[in-house]
Amino acid sequence: MKGIRKSYDGRKVLDDLSVRFPAGSVSCILGPSGCGKTTLLRIAAGLEKPDAGSVEGMPDRVSFVFQEDRLCDEFSAVTNVRLAAAKSMPKDEIVRHLTEIGLGEDLGKPVRDFSGGMRRRVAIARAVCCPAELLLLDEPFKGLDEKLRVRVIGYIREHTAGRTLICVTHEPEDAERLGGKIIEMERIGK
Repeated sequence: MKGIRKSYDGRKVLDDLSVRFPAGSVSCILGPSGCGKTTLLRIAAGLEKPDAGSVEGMPDRVSFVFQEDRLCDEFSAVTNVRLAAAKSMPKDEIVRHLTEIGLGEDLGKPVRDFSGGMRRRVAIARAVCCPAELLLLDEPFKGLDEKLRVRVIGYIREHTAGRTLICVTHEPEDAERLGGKIIEMERIGK
């Protein structure tokens, strides 16, 4: 990202932001609410256009864990993951992924019946199982207790090795567990 600028209703959110995310690296973005972390991810994904600046070297496939889970409520966890996974990924492998993050006993239920933390883990497994070179994670661990955070972070690290990972979080401990480069953002105008 080079010289990225973005404003909403005249309020600058990103102002001449330049940052490089090397292929295969892990980057964790920390900062207060309103400093542009989510906007940065949305621009990287091509969901928003910057007012100025450029994004270069983006891979063809990007996987995203949004702040909202964005699941298909009527479908099971397996079907939700299947929607994003490689067509060649067998069902038993999807089941293995979901079991690894503690969802093995609930695979037949529609995700509308899941707790918030369970839904979050389905969204994470869906993003990890997507054959994308770049994974964007926006507050992926919200709603997870400490034990589940550690488990899910270990799962992400194991299954995304060699892929580029950009994670937005408010929790420095989560960033440290994920490893990689920590990028601190500040709210503009402070």
